[in-house]
Amino acid sequence: MDRSILIKKYYEEKKFVDSNILSFNNFIERGLQEVVDENKEAEPAIIPHNIEKFKIRFGRISVGRPEITEADGSKRPIYPMEARLRKITYYAPIGLEVSTYINDVQRENFVAEIGKIPIMLKSKFCNLNGLSRGELVKHGEDPTDPGGYFIVNGTERAIVNMEDLAANNFMVEKEGNDFSGRFFAAKGSYKIPHTFERKKDGIYYVTFTRVKAMPIVIIAKALGLIKDEDIMHAVSEDKTYDEVVLNLFDFVEIKTQDDAVDYIAKRIGIAQAKEIRVERTREILDKYLFPNLGMDYKSRLIKAKNLCKMLKKYIDINCGNRSSDDKDHYMNKRIRQSGDLLIDLFRVNFKILVGDILYNFQRIIKRGKLPSIRVIIRDKLLTSRIYSSMATGEWVGGRQGVSQRMDRSNFLAMVSHLQKVVSPLSSSQENFEARALHCTHLGRLCPIETPEGTNIGLRKNLAMLCSISQSTDDTEVIEKIKTLNLREA
Repeated sequence: MDRSILIKKYYEEKKFVDSNILSFNNFIERGLQEVVDENKEAEPAIIPHNIEKFKIRFGRISVGRPEITEADGSKRPIYPMEARLRKITYYAPIGLEVSTYINDVQRENFVAEIGKIPIMLKSKFCNLNGLSRGELVKHGEDPTDPGGYFIVNGTERAIVNMEDLAANNFMVEKEGNDFSGRFFAAKGSYKIPHTFERKKDGIYYVTFTRVKAMPIVIIAKALGLIKDEDIMHAVSEDKTYDEVVLNLFDFVEIKTQDDAVDYIAKRIGIAQAKEIRVERTREILDKYLFPNLGMDYKSRLIKAKNLCKMLKKYIDINCGNRSSDDKDHYMNKRIRQSGDLLIDLFRVNFKILVGDILYNFQRIIKRGKLPSIRVIIRDKLLTSRIYSSMATGEWVGGRQGVSQRMDRSNFLAMVSHLQKVVSPLSSSQENFEARALHCTHLGRLCPIETPEGTNIGLRKNLAMLCSISQSTDDTEVIEKIKTLNLREA
């Protein structure tokens, strides 16, 4: 059979950068709204004396089509070639529904332009989308150009795919003679590392944020699994683990949930009255322990059961009943594409915009006036910060080189650049396992195309027929699983 027919058919329907374009489309259609929903209400600290409550609410967010505002104030659609030639950015305006409430009564409701965002070429929101070969030529574009990059100040820039460990995935690895368990709990702007360990006293400990080396049994009791029998059943229904019995025996004097919470409060150094320190510790457990499972009191029992299941896996691997995890296995990794990276950038800068609106509002209130929110939204703030990151490659979290000037030496160099995958590991460290070719790279990553020298194995390229599936919403997945009538473990 002639395989070239299949490959030809594949490229008639798909492009090299389809996954990246899909990722950007998801960012505009869903990601922006998710970020706004995370910060949907803002309350100024300073309000006029005659008002009891003042709230600013953010509603629907929308992105327009790429356009240009001329010197005379007129607006018209713009195509990428004009942006290249005039050394300007190929962007679209972002509109946000803003409403204010005084004592829960709506005062004003309007749609404001909060900034502009660079648009990926050939994405759903690009003016080139859906044009025929002849129309592309008419607008000065190469019909074979795959798109998947941006034009910032007339320069073509590509956002490089980043390789990262999968979030919300508990992994146990061997470290020297001992085992270490790691779990990155990610939800919205939260990404909290949790570490599991077994010390020489035989007690199992968990560490997250302020809570350092806290016995797992104490955490389980603080979350509502008070009875030793319940903890045993949560770890395993059909097997009794001697290690768990030993851990339970050490903390047998803690009989109630409040006792367990107070024990944690004292260990982390909250020195206040008992009621206050118990309340503050509960807040830490709700917010920073497995935020991916929920951030209120309703999810405490689910967190406790998940903690016990993780303990079971840790004990099984420690005892040799299960093999340890391999973090270089591609099942345990995720490729963060332009959409995911832009969500991070927009999330940080949207919070700065909300803070700026509150600051300007409070400054005018101090002068004895009640301003309209419409006049204090600085649209240039969000725009300039996004442009700065896109133009320099300096991203949130201190990462460098996320956005790069696209290599236009020839067509293959361009395609290669758009398919690049970068590891966050430092090139100055050895990291032999991370640099080595793993069997799970087969069909996903090119085994040959990697630079020589310090970056070998850390800068990779996607295979030519590789396509990346998009992340799905956890709640949607859980709802689908429920329809299959699966029993809760």
